[in-house]
This record gives sequence, C-alpha cells and structure tokens, in this order.
Amino acid sequence: MKIKYALLLLTVTIFPKTTFAQSGIQKFDDRTLEYLEAHRTPSQTKTQLFISNTNDYVNVAIPVGVLVAGIIRNDNDMKQNALYIASSTATTFLLNTLIKRLVKRQRPFITNIHLTAVYQPSSYSFPSGHTSAAFSSAVALSRAYPKWYVIAPSLLWSGAVGYSRMYLGVHNPSDVAVGALLGAGTAFGLGFIRP
Repeated sequence: MKIKYALLLLTVTIFPKTTFAQSGIQKFDDRTLEYLEAHRTPSQTKTQLFISNTNDYVNVAIPVGVLVAGIIRNDNDMKQNALYIASSTATTFLLNTLIKRLVKRQRPFITNIHLTAVYQPSSYSFPSGHTSAAFSSAVALSRAYPKWYVIAPSLLWSGAVGYSRMYLGVHNPSDVAVGALLGAGTAFGLGFIRP
C-alpha cells in the first residue's frame, strides 16, 4: 500500500499534466506566467533578454577569471577554486540535461494556450537549465569566497536569471525553483573539490 501511495505522489508531482487536468503547482505556474506576460514592457523585455542571453558567458567567465587571477598570483588555492566552480557548473549542466530527457516536460507556451513566450526554445522545460547553471556558479563562487560582496551579487545575479526565464515565458516557476535547487545542491555536493 505504501508503495502505491509513493508512486501516486511521485506521478502527481513530476508529471502533473499527464495525471490530472491541473495540479495546484501547475495552477500556480500558469497564474504566475500569465501575470508576468500581462505586465511586460518593451524596456523590461529587453533587460530580461539581456540577462538571459548573457548567462552562459557569465558562467564561463567566473571560473576563467578565478583561474587567470590564480595564475597571475601563482595562487594554487585560486586555481583549485576555479576547478571547483567549473566542475560544479559542468556537472549541473549534465544533470539538468539528464533530468530534462527523463521528465520531458513541455514548455509553458506549449501547454498553456493563453501564454505567449518572447521566444520559443525547442528543448524541454523541467528544470530550468539557465537557472541551474546560474545558481551552481553563484553558490560555488560564494562557497569559495564567503564574503558578503561576493555572495550578494552572485545570488542577485542568479535570482535575476531565474526571474528572466519566467518573465520571458519560457519556464514555469516550478522549473526555475527546481533548477535553483539543482544548481545549489550540486555546488554543495562538490564542495570537497575546494582547497
């Protein structure tokens, strides 16, 4: 009996569209995205596209910058931190890709006819890859250098990336939340790489 209940709970939370017409999470996702779409402005859309489009560059620049600084200073700890940050982001990318292929959740603009995305990515929606990578880089950098002036901008940036994905209509809030947890969890899980 417990196994049946666990399987039902897992099915409802991971595959809400295939089990019931609308789960509570899906209703929240839809309402949030519809609200964001109704309040889009051209200037905000331009800003959110910029944040979303520069995310990959930021995720590469962080470990490269730490590595270059470590080489210039001849600082082995900085070089090790660069490896930690890069490993966290790369591992997050691989896990995210695997989860997307297993879950195969459609993008919100496909499942909700009331939504119009700013642009339409072709890959699956769950979890948000941009958000998971941003949080992985931010949390790894913050753990490597636990100073307020590193932590605050890192988490502000990663939060902005997650928000941009919802604002643009390409991810559900639940995609973004799980992406953030995946990225942060990977950074914590690979903490043994730090010096």
